[in-house]
Amino acid sequence: MTRKQRRLTIIAAAGAVLALAAGLVLFAMRDTIVFFYGPTEIAEKGVMPGTRMRLGGLVENGSVQRGPGQRVAFAVTDGKSTVKVSYDGLLPDLFREGQGVVTEGVFEGAGRFKADSVLAKHDETYMPREVADTLKKQGHWQGEAGAAAPVKP
Repeated sequence: MTRKQRRLTIIAAAGAVLALAAGLVLFAMRDTIVFFYGPTEIAEKGVMPGTRMRLGGLVENGSVQRGPGQRVAFAVTDGKSTVKVSYDGLLPDLFREGQGVVTEGVFEGAGRFKADSVLAKHDETYMPREVADTLKKQGHWQGEAGAAAPVKP
């Protein structure tokens, strides 16, 4: 084997090892990737039941229902579509109707979502970019204050 052939063999072997490592990393991460959707996107894209994702929008006025223990049901809306959310656990202190919320969990189908975690906006200017963009398109965004306007039922 010449010197040139040895170098090419070493470079090819290193490239194969790097490709294998990248493939293993991507394979391991495929279960941890969570996509973000708004209520309208769920309806338009036909998200399959059992899909793990994040759902964001505004908590619909008059939709919060507290059950036994720490069970809570509420609706998330973007002004055009609504998804009913069920959650077992403590809600953030800033959670309330008309405010921005991001939930992470599993879409159950038929406009129902089972949340594992609920995040509420933390101050007057916070809103996830995707939620803010959707609300701007729907006309429910107050651009000056940076906060979303309450959705009228």
